[in-house]
Amino acid sequence: MIGISADRPKAQSRFAERLALPYPMLCDPGGETLRAYGVRGITGHARRVTFLVDAQGKVHKVYPKVSPSTHAAEVLEDLKAHVG
Repeated sequence: MIGISADRPKAQSRFAERLALPYPMLCDPGGETLRAYGVRGITGHARRVTFLVDAQGKVHKVYPKVSPSTHAAEVLEDLKAHVG
C-alpha cells in the first residue's frame, strides 16, 4: 500500500505523521499519476481515492471515499480476499 499526492515532500511528511499513516507516501508534483488514474481535482490536488491494484496492474477495487486514519484496515482485508 502506498499513498500518492501532488503535495511537496515536507507537507506529505507532516500529513502522514499527524495521522500516523501505516504506509509510505510518494510525491507526484507534476500530477502524471493523478491524471492517469483520473483523480486529479480542479485545484491540482489529488482527490482521496484508493485503488486495489495487483502486480500485473489490474485494478480489483476502487474506493471513492477514503478516511486516511481508518482506511488502511479496510483495504488490507480486501487485499487478503483477492490474494487468497
